[in-house]
Amino acid sequence: MDVVLRSGRLVAWGNAVLAGLVSPDTAADRVRAGDGSHRMFDTPRPGSRDHQLGDGAPPGGTTLPMLLAGLRSAGIHGLVLVLPVPGDPLGLPGPSHFNERALEAGEAVLTMGPVCWGIVPTVSPPDPDGPPGTVVHWRAETVNARAGLDLPSLSEAERSLIATAREVTAGVAALDLARWRPQLAEALAAIRNGTGAEGLAPGYPGRAHRVLALAQRLGAIADLVCTDAGGAAGVGASAARDALLRPLATAARRATVAAFNCVVEDRIAGASIT
Repeated sequence: MDVVLRSGRLVAWGNAVLAGLVSPDTAADRVRAGDGSHRMFDTPRPGSRDHQLGDGAPPGGTTLPMLLAGLRSAGIHGLVLVLPVPGDPLGLPGPSHFNERALEAGEAVLTMGPVCWGIVPTVSPPDPDGPPGTVVHWRAETVNARAGLDLPSLSEAERSLIATAREVTAGVAALDLARWRPQLAEALAAIRNGTGAEGLAPGYPGRAHRVLALAQRLGAIADLVCTDAGGAAGVGASAARDALLRPLATAARRATVAAFNCVVEDRIAGASIT
C-alpha cells in the first residue's frame, strides 16, 4: 500500500477546502505533492444526461485548483475514499464499469451531494514535450448514490488494527521472519515509535493521524515480507507468512480508509451519499 494515496490526498484536502480551512490553491499543491500536472476529465455514464463534474472546463480538462474551488458550487458536501481489492470491493457503489476501473487502480474518490461522482486516478510517465513530473489524469463519472455499507468507522478500524498488530507481531516472532528479513525488525520497532502520518489535512483529529500512521506501518510490513519469494524461509514458512499477511493487509487498508473518511463518517454511516 502506498504511504499516501493520491485519492487519499484529494479526499483529505478537498474536505479541508469544503470546511473552509484551506484555500483551493494550497490544497491543490498538497494533492499534487511531488507529481507534475493533475487534470480532471469527465467520463459520462452511457445514456446519462446528468450534468458533469467538469462542465464548462477547457478541452485539456479541469485543473486541481479549479476543481477544488468549484466543489461547493457543484453541490458537493464531502469526499469519501475507497480502496477496493479483488474479493473486497470495500464501498464501491456501482455501476460495474466504474467498479472495474476503481479495482484496477486500487483507489477511488466518491463525492457526496445531489449528483454523485466516482473519480479514479490514472498515472502516466512525464511527457518529454511537457512539464516535468508524473502526469495524473482523474476520470470522473456519475455513480450510484450509495457509499456502500462496508466502510468502517474510525473506532472500529482502530480496534481491529490494534488487535491485528498484536497478533501479527506475535506471529512474526514465532516464524522468526526477522532473522531472514532484518528490515522487518526495524518496521516492527516503528510501530511502537511512530508518530503522526502525512497526508491528512487540517480538520482531522489526532486520533485519525495516529491510526493512519499505524496503518501505514502495518502495510509496510506486509509489503516488506511479500518481497521475499519464500526461498529463505522455506515453503512451510512461506505458507504461514501468507496466512499471517492476509488479515494484516486487510486491517491496514480498512484503517486507512477510516482515517481519511472520519470527518464525514457520520454522513456515510447510512446507505446514501446524497
